[in-house]
Amino acid sequence: MPLKVSGDISFMLEKGLVQIYTGDGKGKTTAAFGLALRAAGRGNKVLIFQFLKPSSLDTGERNALQSGNLKIRVESLDEPWDMVKSFQDEQAIRRMQKAIGDVLDKLAQDAEKRLYDVLILDEIIFCLSKNLVKFDDVMRIINRRASGVEIVMTGRGATKELIEIADLVTEMKCVKHPFEKGIFARKGIDF
Repeated sequence: MPLKVSGDISFMLEKGLVQIYTGDGKGKTTAAFGLALRAAGRGNKVLIFQFLKPSSLDTGERNALQSGNLKIRVESLDEPWDMVKSFQDEQAIRRMQKAIGDVLDKLAQDAEKRLYDVLILDEIIFCLSKNLVKFDDVMRIINRRASGVEIVMTGRGATKELIEIADLVTEMKCVKHPFEKGIFARKGIDF
């Protein structure tokens, strides 16, 4: 039996929840982008903020969204960051901590004013696990948001404390990965 939906596509959330996509498996960002498409398809305004993925990083998800006419905005930090080298550089760490802190202050204000119905914080959990952001800064967004704002957080390393405050937690578990056979990330499939 086909699913019937109303002809009116706009649907505002009355009560926003907190969702987490975490784990060592593939698909956390992909799941968040899928949720963004679903929310936008119902007339919701969506902001996806990508931490540690600068705008210069060429991703299929961004390319698809830029070519469409959806109410999905994608932003990122343009602070230089190398996932291997930067963790060894105290100055790079301090610059990133400040940049993330500044962005989270702005996002807390946006969430409080309900400029977006869905706010996706891509890789914020990884940032928390690596001490690039303070737990209190993330909690400020969650606690100050308007009641209808959905918060989605992605990244490896969700702590018990973070999991406790979430309404939905999905853990992506890596069972098998092509990288183990020497197959590297493929354009259009993995990024």
